[in-house]
Amino acid sequence: MTFEQPIWNFEQDPTEDPLDETSVNLRAYFDRMDDAKMQEYSRAWTDDEVREWDGNFRDDGEMMLFCCERDVEVDEYRSVIEACIAYRNRVRPHLMGATSN
Repeated sequence: MTFEQPIWNFEQDPTEDPLDETSVNLRAYFDRMDDAKMQEYSRAWTDDEVREWDGNFRDDGEMMLFCCERDVEVDEYRSVIEACIAYRNRVRPHLMGATSN
């Protein structure tokens, strides 16, 4: 089985927010999310719609992530995915230009 690294590197994008293991893993999770799927995200969705759209939340409403110190609730998920979308919008022209050469 081969593992392909995503073109995104939001996991290591500088932030003023303190990052723990869970924060880093969530950022890495978004690095691996398909760009077309991420562009579907709407901040107007209800929390339940976000959970259903992602499909990686437990019945108790917490996100399932490996190697985490704490649970990720939908509010944190929303904040981080919105930061990731802004990151992708910022770097997409550079990355897409580099991959098409």
